[in-house]
Amino acid sequence: MSTAIDVDIEVHDPATGELVGRVRPAGPQEVDDAVARARAARDGWARTPAAERAGLVRDAAGALRAVAEELARLNETETGRPYDDGLGGVLAAAGTLEQYAELGPVHRGRSLQGSWAATDLMIPEPRGVAAVITPWNDPVAVAAGLIGAALVTGNTVVHKPSERCPHLGRRFADLVASFLPDGVLEVVDGAGPTGAALSGHADVDLVAHVGSIAAGQAIRQAAAGTGAHVLLENGGNDPLVIDADVDPRWAAEQAALGSYANGGQVCVSVERIYCAAAIAEPFLDALAEEAARWVYRPSAAGEKALGPLVDRRHREHVHSHVAAAIADGATVHAGGFVPEGEGAFYPATVLSGLTPAMPILREETFGPVAGVRVVEDFAQGLAEAIDDPHGLAATVLTGNMGNAQQAWRELPVGSVKINAVFGGAPGGAAQPRGTSGTGFGYGPELLDEMTTTKVVHWSPLP
Repeated sequence: MSTAIDVDIEVHDPATGELVGRVRPAGPQEVDDAVARARAARDGWARTPAAERAGLVRDAAGALRAVAEELARLNETETGRPYDDGLGGVLAAAGTLEQYAELGPVHRGRSLQGSWAATDLMIPEPRGVAAVITPWNDPVAVAAGLIGAALVTGNTVVHKPSERCPHLGRRFADLVASFLPDGVLEVVDGAGPTGAALSGHADVDLVAHVGSIAAGQAIRQAAAGTGAHVLLENGGNDPLVIDADVDPRWAAEQAALGSYANGGQVCVSVERIYCAAAIAEPFLDALAEEAARWVYRPSAAGEKALGPLVDRRHREHVHSHVAAAIADGATVHAGGFVPEGEGAFYPATVLSGLTPAMPILREETFGPVAGVRVVEDFAQGLAEAIDDPHGLAATVLTGNMGNAQQAWRELPVGSVKINAVFGGAPGGAAQPRGTSGTGFGYGPELLDEMTTTKVVHWSPLP
């Protein structure tokens, strides 16, 4: 897959290797034109009543529900995400648009207690033109969150979807844009060079990016020269710490779900597992059994869908971590090999015998790999889980309230999950730390990121 601006991007079905289509990347002039159209529409959109903006976004959400099956199938074709998972992502996207349509018109403002004769206010205002750069692993849901929050707060948007699912990204953005005035939502296709031209553009006021750490760091540097506000959710290396007092089979089910859902290609996938030695043997046996249940097309009771990785280039990255660990003495309990045949499949893998210096524990693998480090006890597991530059999320399995309390207090991450690898109440919002990003990326607080606050002091004439 080329990233040059003057070369078409080819997208292949990761299950079959067949060509899905080609996309011409937007060059600097096309990026300039898209930003100019968004900037021209900025003032009119900002002055549109908040309830009217919200109504248009709500209408787009209804249209999205109507084409949810189409988008889920396109998602499966371009990224390999199993249809049912993809459908859930599209429906979640529609729900997110509806949520922000409700929250936008009531976004916070404050009246301050000053002089009796004066009026003092704090007013949120849109930042202006938002560049929204989204990933391939949950493309519709992530785009809906960032774009929806930007629109309801009065910003115009230039969206660059991932080059790994450009047809899906454009289909979604064009659908939303069809409900909006011209220029309010623009779309540009392309890979890294197009994203760089957009994120470093002098007329962009905010850059919101979900994706790799390297891209996030480049965006930080570009925005430092323009003054744009930066909102980043980048790679994670999320730990799972397993205490000695939990049922090892249940722990294995949690570990498998966290490691294998969407092929391990979830921002908050379980990337490294620290298991107390007292239950390590039955846990590893149960985890290997769980791995065998994750297959391409489930047909038997208990089997779960494991699609291909997004492409062969990414599979090479995943296997490089596995192969390096095996070469350094890791034990393979399941998987751990590159299958023959078409597509970008990789089996559900279980490794043990890992050491802290191995890349599989130090870097984000982003694939269906459960890498287990056996530790003496919970305290050692927690200490090693903390020792990492990433800061997205972490999970702890324990029945000990003291250990749970210590863990959520000490883990330097945005989200801590206790006794469940996924889940949470609606409306939660967290800030990633370290190399994993900055700012709120979801929840009501995302509206604060999309706005800037002005203080107004209004006194009467003397």
